[in-house]
Order: sequence, then structure tokens, then C-alpha cells
Amino acid sequence: MSNSLDIIVIGGGAAGFFAAITCAQTYPDNHVTLLESSSKLLTKVRISGGGRCNVTHHCFDPAQLVTYYPRGSRALRGAFTRFQPQDLIKWFKSQGVALKTETDGRVFPVTDNSETIVNCLIKAAENARVDIQIKSEVVGLIKKDNHFQVELKTGKILECDRILIATGSNPIGYQLAKSLGHEIIPPIPSLFTFKIKDPRFQGLEGISIDPVGLRLLGQGKKQKFQQSGSLLITHWGISGFGVLRLSALGAKILHENNYKMSLSINWLFPENPEEVKQKLLDIQSKNKKSRKQISSFSPLPLPKRLWQKLLNYAAINEQKIWTELSQKEIINLSQELANGKYEILGKGVFKEEFVTCGGVNLKEVNFKTMESKICPQLYFAGEVLDIDGVTGGFNFQSAWTTGWLAGKAMGDK
Repeated sequence: MSNSLDIIVIGGGAAGFFAAITCAQTYPDNHVTLLESSSKLLTKVRISGGGRCNVTHHCFDPAQLVTYYPRGSRALRGAFTRFQPQDLIKWFKSQGVALKTETDGRVFPVTDNSETIVNCLIKAAENARVDIQIKSEVVGLIKKDNHFQVELKTGKILECDRILIATGSNPIGYQLAKSLGHEIIPPIPSLFTFKIKDPRFQGLEGISIDPVGLRLLGQGKKQKFQQSGSLLITHWGISGFGVLRLSALGAKILHENNYKMSLSINWLFPENPEEVKQKLLDIQSKNKKSRKQISSFSPLPLPKRLWQKLLNYAAINEQKIWTELSQKEIINLSQELANGKYEILGKGVFKEEFVTCGGVNLKEVNFKTMESKICPQLYFAGEVLDIDGVTGGFNFQSAWTTGWLAGKAMGDK
């Protein structure tokens, strides 16, 4: 036992737990301690996916998988060749937990209960003899010679040979990393809804359209910030997977603009305004003999109430029949349907998965081992790093992957 290592993991979330389990299972002679500042373990895992836990995403190609990460894609490319969603699914299966894939690619436990995942991780940690300590808030970390001293809020000092910071977006993680020489990319919100007050949305709360095309306007010739996916009209503006994914992609430019930007919505994605115009002309042509009013008859795949709102906004008389539409009105309507402009007034929240972009500079971390390039024997995993993914299980997958890599590496003598 004299050759065993003392290893401390700071943070009882997905990344911390998976790292501790992996390390303790792979190197059973080492002593692994997991420190959690609060009284509850795996808080985000419990609330993810509305309490069902969106464990990962059914994307098994690392080259495609990295495209879902606005920050961290390059660093994760190699990491995902070593541990990816397929490996995670196999791991949970080996622990007796079956997962299922939904039509949109999101992966959940078959029980539809996040407690299944929480209990599995806690049981695996206990079976691997991980020393789990709750209410153990870390306030300081220093390196002396070849080991670390960890100061707890209680005043207690712990010592270890290797240490992992997996504190998520908790500021203490950034402070600890910075104290050991790391640069912190200032953390800002990612994954949020848009506050929009617009007459076109009034009275349509609860209506969902899938898919729509979304594009941030006014960023000049820089990268185009656009996404497609579902959109849900809410009492404060818009939400839905498409909106959340755009918020992640455009997190930095939205922050720079104080969350006030123009947004284009294509309600008939993937058709462009010209294709929509042609479709409207075809509908008009086919209804030459019909006396149906345009407001009550639309073969377009849109909720009737939204269709009527957009007609009204395009200044088209609801009493008109299709044959009475002028060429100009058709052009205006096609623009409104496929390239309508809306003003974002601020950001809302996405309570299930509060995610930040920013964190430890990835250039300072070896992604084969998750070890610091600046401070040997110091490791990182999860959201404390400048990595964030769009919604759909991707943020958990980067936590599992970086945790697994760290766990494999930091226990190796």
C-alpha cells in the first residue's frame, strides 16, 4: 500500500463522479476521495431532462459529435475517439442500467427517472470504495513539492498526490485553477431562451413549430449564427431546442450585444423566401375557382392562429380570397413566412440545464489525460473547462468523456 496514491476529486457532479469511479475501478490500490460542497450529490443529473436525465446523445461518429460543441470541438475530437456515447451506453449497461434513444437522438434511462442514473453512479462509487464526503467545501488549494494541500471551509487540511477539479460552473473552481496558474476565459451564459415582445406572438402561447430556421442578424461578415429546430412560443418570447441551440452557438456575440439583437425566423424551414413565394403562387393558381378566404384556408404546415397573425402583420385583408392576392402581397407574405424579422430584448433562463461557456483555457490542458500543462498532477473535467455543447445530452457527454479520461490517467503511477 506504500505505493498507492491519494487522489482527491473536487465536485460531486457528473464529471467528478465518473472520474472518481473510473479511477477507483481501474486502480483499486489507490485511495480516491470525492468532495462535494453541498449536501446533495449529482444535482444537475437529478434535474436534467425534466427529471428524466438526458444522459447523452445517440451520435456515435466523433467527427459529427464535435459539431455540436460551439466551444471545445477541436479539443474533444481526439477525446471522443477514446470514450464516446456508445461507450457510455455500454458502461451503464454493465451496471445494469438500460438506456433508450428517442426520435430526436436524445438518450434517457428506460425508467424515465433521473434517480436511476443517480443511484447507479453512487452505487458504483461506493462499490469501488470511493470516499464520498458531502458538505466539504474547498476554499483553498496549494501545491507543495510533489503533493497538494486542500483547505476546507471547516479549516481541515487534506493532502493528496493527484487532484481533479470538476466543479462545473461554480466560481470556486475557476478561483482554484487561477491560483495554480491557469487562465480563465470569463464565463458567460449559454443555453437560454429569448425575450421577445411582438404582436405576432400575442395570444399564441403554447404553440410549437418544428422545425423552424433561426438566424441572428447584424453580425456583419463574421460567422453566420444560424440553427434549425423546434420553437415554442411562450408568454415571454420563444423557447424550444432550435432557440436553445442558437443561444449556445451565439452565446458570445449575444453577450457582447447585451442580448439585444435582431432575429430572422423561417417558419417554413428549409424553404427559402423564393421557394415560399412559388408555393404561394401555386396555391393561388390551384384555387382560381375557389371562393375560400385566405385566412381560413392555408395548405401550409402552420398552426391556423399563427398563419392568421402573420397575414395580419403582412397587411393582408383576412376577407380576401386567394385569387385576389396581388403579386406584391405574395412577395411580402413569402418574406414574412420565411424571413420574418423579430427583436430579441434580452435572455430568459433554461432552468433544467443552466450551462456556461468560458472556463479554464483549453490550450493549457492535455486532452489525452486531462492533466494541466502548467501544474503537473492537476487535472480538469467537465464544465469548469471552456467547453459547452448545444442542448440534447451533449454537455453531459463531454463531462462523462473528460471525467473518464482524467480517471484513467490520474490513477496511473
